[in-house]
Amino acid sequence: MSIQAGLKAPFEEKVVHWRVGQMTKDGKKGSALAYIDARDVMKRLDDVVGFDNWSDEYYETKTGRLLCTLSIKIGDDWVSKSDGAGDTNIEGVKGGISDAFKRAAVKWGIGRYLYYLPVKWVAVENRRIVTPPALPKWALPKPKMDKVADISGWE
Repeated sequence: MSIQAGLKAPFEEKVVHWRVGQMTKDGKKGSALAYIDARDVMKRLDDVVGFDNWSDEYYETKTGRLLCTLSIKIGDDWVSKSDGAGDTNIEGVKGGISDAFKRAAVKWGIGRYLYYLPVKWVAVENRRIVTPPALPKWALPKPKMDKVADISGWE
């Protein structure tokens, strides 16, 4: 598998999380937005290119926005892509660092497919999704063929 295909591959459904986007006026339904954790991005990078073939650096702009530069060693060259985020309402600076990292990873194709999921409106209680939607088949990893069928008895 190529590096590009490995980075872009869908994640297992169990590591895809959901949060509420827009909500109806009565607060009973909301759009379900899929995301992955930064640690899942790190694992993907480790698995595809190796822990010693990627690095991340962070910079703060004059306006307080955090920029992450995510570099991957391809052959003998380091290739870098950057993106940024501001502090989050929940985790402040830590959340901003995580978001900037994940946004830079999307530029490498990691988790980008999640942005193409159809909008699903789901039941919400206290701004939390009651039952997360299922991912469409195209957004799931391809099944692995671990065993070859035994056809020795066939004639």
